[in-house]
Amino acid sequence: MNTTDARRVLETALICSQQPLPVRELRVLFNDELGVDTIKALLGDLQNEWALRGVELVQVASGWRFQSRPAMREYLDRLHPEKPPRYTRAVLETLAIIAYRQPVTRGDMEDIRGVTINALILKQLEDRGWVEVIGHRETVGRPALFATTRQFLDDLGLESLDQLPVLDSPGQPAQLAAALDNMSGAQAGLAMEGNAEPDGDDVAMATAPDPAPPADERAADDAAQAVEN
Repeated sequence: MNTTDARRVLETALICSQQPLPVRELRVLFNDELGVDTIKALLGDLQNEWALRGVELVQVASGWRFQSRPAMREYLDRLHPEKPPRYTRAVLETLAIIAYRQPVTRGDMEDIRGVTINALILKQLEDRGWVEVIGHRETVGRPALFATTRQFLDDLGLESLDQLPVLDSPGQPAQLAAALDNMSGAQAGLAMEGNAEPDGDDVAMATAPDPAPPADERAADDAAQAVEN
């Protein structure tokens, strides 16, 4: 098979795939007759061929995929005018802490944010596929250690955590959250609500030292609405 035909096969497979494809799967297209370096070189050629189009070929955590360029988003949104999910400050700050400080326990997150974190926030992030438990800290109670997933990187169009925005300083939770919120290439529709008031799913540490989630119905209702599905 010549180079032109091989590029055409790769292009077709990637356009038709609903998920990113890693190089090892792309090699299957050629019965493993093409090596990793050859596949990567062909992918680089494809990237150049699509350089001036509204769609680009990118490498994310799970593999390679075609996606629309960020500049095209305002036009594509006209086809689907529904607004993307918006997340409360508490949810986005919690996600940002996990992304920048992982692996972290719920206690670590609460120390950084200065408030107790409702368990439903973490569950929402787990259900979204953005965070997962990767182990337990060997200390009293063996608390769960949370980290971000490949899905999180894929949704933000990133290949690795090294591509997260670099901060000039360690930053407070709000700064970490803003770094995620302002990512121009984010595909996940991350958006923080503009309300600067404390979120209903937060409980001040000074008034509620117990890390357990609030038990009353009002707090439970507020926490259940922390993420708009």
